[in-house]
Amino acid sequence: MASFLCYLMSTRLLFLIPLLHAIATNCFASRQPVLCHDDESSALLQFKQSFHWNLNSGFDPSDYPPKTSSWKVEGVDTDCCSWDGVECNKETGHVIGLDLSSSCLYGSMLSNSSLFSLVRLQRLNLAHNYFNFSQIPSGFGHLSRLTYLNLSDSYFSGQIPSKFSKLSKLTSFDLSDNYMLHLRSLKGLVQNLTSLEDLSLRYVQIPSPVPEILANLSSLRTLDLTGCGMYGEFPVGIFKLPKLQVLRVDSNQVHMGNLPEFYSSSPLKSLSLWGTNFSGKLPDSIGNLNSLNELRMGDCNFSGHIPSSLGNLTQLNLLDLSFNSFVGQIPSSLSNLISLNYLDFSYCQLSGSIPPSFGNLTQLTFLNLCQSYIRSSNPSSLPWLGKLSKLTYLKLQGINLTMEIPSSFANLTQLSYLAMGGTQLMGRIPSWLANLTQLTNLHLPFNILQGSIPISIFELKKLQRLNLYSNHLSGTVTLEMFINLKFLTSLLLSMNKISFLTKTSTNATQNKFEVLGLASCNLRHFPNFLRKQDRLQWLDLSHNNIQGQIPKWVWNTSKETLLIVNFSHNFLTGFDQHMDNFPWSQLQILDLRSNMLQALPQIPPPSTVVYLVADNMLQGEVSPLICKLSSLHSLDLSNNKFRGTLPHCLSSFSNSLSILNLQGNNFHGTIPQLCAKGSRMKMIDMSQNQFEGLLPRSLSNCKMLEILNLGSNQLIDVFPSWLGTLLELRVLILRRNGLYGAVGSPTTIFASPNLHILDLSSNKFTGKLPFEYFQSWKYMKKINAENFTYMVEFTSIQSCGFTVYQYYPYSMTITSKGREMMYSKITEVFAAIDLSSNEFNGKVSEFIGNLNGLQLLNLSNNNLTGHIPLSLGELTTLESLDLSQNKLSGQIPWQLTQLTFLGSFNVSNNLLTGLIPHGYQFDTFENSSFAGNLGLCGKPLSKKCENHEQAPLPSSGIKEVQDSWFHMEFDWKIILPGYVSGLIIGVVVGNVVTEKMRCWFVRTRRRQLKR
Repeated sequence: MASFLCYLMSTRLLFLIPLLHAIATNCFASRQPVLCHDDESSALLQFKQSFHWNLNSGFDPSDYPPKTSSWKVEGVDTDCCSWDGVECNKETGHVIGLDLSSSCLYGSMLSNSSLFSLVRLQRLNLAHNYFNFSQIPSGFGHLSRLTYLNLSDSYFSGQIPSKFSKLSKLTSFDLSDNYMLHLRSLKGLVQNLTSLEDLSLRYVQIPSPVPEILANLSSLRTLDLTGCGMYGEFPVGIFKLPKLQVLRVDSNQVHMGNLPEFYSSSPLKSLSLWGTNFSGKLPDSIGNLNSLNELRMGDCNFSGHIPSSLGNLTQLNLLDLSFNSFVGQIPSSLSNLISLNYLDFSYCQLSGSIPPSFGNLTQLTFLNLCQSYIRSSNPSSLPWLGKLSKLTYLKLQGINLTMEIPSSFANLTQLSYLAMGGTQLMGRIPSWLANLTQLTNLHLPFNILQGSIPISIFELKKLQRLNLYSNHLSGTVTLEMFINLKFLTSLLLSMNKISFLTKTSTNATQNKFEVLGLASCNLRHFPNFLRKQDRLQWLDLSHNNIQGQIPKWVWNTSKETLLIVNFSHNFLTGFDQHMDNFPWSQLQILDLRSNMLQALPQIPPPSTVVYLVADNMLQGEVSPLICKLSSLHSLDLSNNKFRGTLPHCLSSFSNSLSILNLQGNNFHGTIPQLCAKGSRMKMIDMSQNQFEGLLPRSLSNCKMLEILNLGSNQLIDVFPSWLGTLLELRVLILRRNGLYGAVGSPTTIFASPNLHILDLSSNKFTGKLPFEYFQSWKYMKKINAENFTYMVEFTSIQSCGFTVYQYYPYSMTITSKGREMMYSKITEVFAAIDLSSNEFNGKVSEFIGNLNGLQLLNLSNNNLTGHIPLSLGELTTLESLDLSQNKLSGQIPWQLTQLTFLGSFNVSNNLLTGLIPHGYQFDTFENSSFAGNLGLCGKPLSKKCENHEQAPLPSSGIKEVQDSWFHMEFDWKIILPGYVSGLIIGVVVGNVVTEKMRCWFVRTRRRQLKR
């Protein structure tokens, strides 16, 4: 029995062996890789062969060699499923994914590309290639199974195909950084893409409103519409998308009155509204976004206080609130943001001091508080900065520190960028700055630093840019000091008391400078080391003692690169060579003002934007070659001896030209038609020449014009009432011409409402004073007494790869206090009317008292009759009043004694009678102020009064007025805030006048007037 059972079992095992073998064979076979399909392999190879390899087209060198280099036709790697960037379905062998990002593909993508035959593709990435600005083929619409599509930064152009809207399975769609792509309708693109989770269209041009339909994409996690040119009101529903983590709409003209309320359930991690028109206050509920790690709201229109609830966002590592109108103090709660590494509060209106608890922000690497109203007069309030040992970028420019450079900064050993311009730094530059061995940029301009530059500064071996512009530094600096600064390309020592010395022949430095500012450095000749400079972009040698001719070799310096040249305010007489062509072919700004030049070099190249040669001894006619300067923005030929007629091509410059100053020459003939429609002209000064004929009617096209000065010419015309349409006009000077007739009433409802300086003196105007115009000049009725700035034309010009800011001060000549005075600068608060030396008649209206912003009023040498208006006593800012040489009668109103700023008063040669008022300013006026009035009596005249009672003083006593201005020196300068360097070249005179300064002015002014 036992043997039978053994036999039976053996028989069964023999039967099972083939079965087990079959099973094992099938299992092994199922694990064999499935090869890709021949048609798909062929399609991929065709796609590869349709492009060139271009190693300059990829962005990341670590990606070389290109992924397609592994794609073989023969050999062991013929299976496309094993190729780099190719993903296959493991069961079917079909290609379902293709990642050729940064693969150096170069060439156009055609509509019949073999790529579109891979219809089973689910993921496709062609980012960071160069498709030669070809259009995106509509064939992408055939890849209906795509869930991921990335064509970013791939140099496509034209319209985005409408067939993209058929890719309804897409969850991630990225076309960003194709700045020549256009999209007609974002709504049409996404209306069927209801599964989208990530949508990035950064820098794709979509000039339309943001569609409401985006708020319906409930799965959306990322939305990036940066720089798309979109506008209109931003749909509030987008902020409420339940899964949204990243929202970026930077650099669009979208707006929203107030941000919505935020809830703690929001998953937002990145919110970026930089450069939009969002406005209103930040809601306190923004502190509920506790997942937020990036908040960019710079360059918007936000206002109000910074909510202290921001201190709840402890995950934040970036906070940018710059260029807004936030007020008040920085909340101390922000010191809770211990993960923060980037903080920018620049160009806000914040006040008070920086909370010392900011020393807790030990992870900060970037801190910018530039141009806020933050003050810190107590040096002990800044030691917290010394705790931020990881800082690499620190910019405190334009805030009021009023202290020495804090010694706590010695701990900031990782700093590569330090900018503290315009912060009222005092004392010496500390030698310990040399311990900041990582410094590449050191900017300390516009301070009151004194003493010599410490030798240790010249040991900062990584230094690239050194800016010490406009301080009180002294001592001698030699070129040899820079021998260790091998990387220094920008050096600004201008406007100090430094003497810069160079040997006649020196090889002390091999630095290739790009920016060199040695203005006011006691130079007596052109530094010889400039001979070897071939990379200069900006060269400033102004305000020195350089005499004689400009050597020939100077014109060969950096011929291919120089963009800005300033040799002004020296004693240059001419040029050492005759030039057939101007040497600096790329020049944009040339300043040769205030020298002794008798001839000019060739007209600079067509790239020239600013051309300044004023205050020389130039003569002859203006070369017709000036017509080639089609991009000219500023042209100043004033105070020379030019003659002849003007080139008529000046009218063709009106779309670019903003400043035209030809004052003080001998030009004659008619004035060309200067302004075509769309003119950008802001200042025209053609005074003190010999122009004749009519005023050019094209001036009415100068809608941006702020100052028009045609005084001291030979123009013969009626009053140009048609100029009343120029709403920006602030200064109109037509003095000393042959203008005639009645001024009359305004012919427009506008009548230049911003006008506050008018000089029509020494013409032949007749009729009554133009009081109807007076009523239109609203600016003269209400002048902002706090606005102590000067009237300047301000513009920005792109140059040297950065922005050049030009400040050009307006000037004028006007009769003030009986003398002709040149105002090289005009304050915004100055208001004046001069109608003297005409043939006006009739009475002076009481309405004149409404112009209570006037500082100068001259109605002398006319035929005015009647009484002196009592309302003149209301002009409490008046400093000069001249009513002489008229036929005025009656008494001098005692109300004029209220004019406590009145420094010049003249009513001589009238028919006035009675007692001269006394007290206050009237006790300082001499006989000449009252001469020629036979009926006047009392001091200062020798004629005594009989039976005349002294008029009472006003019961209010002296009305204190603190509205005057400071005559500070101001000149045209350049500022280059630079490519991250913060480079400043030039000067801006700040005119923030404190209460203490105003009080000092009032006291000083009264003492002067009493004398």
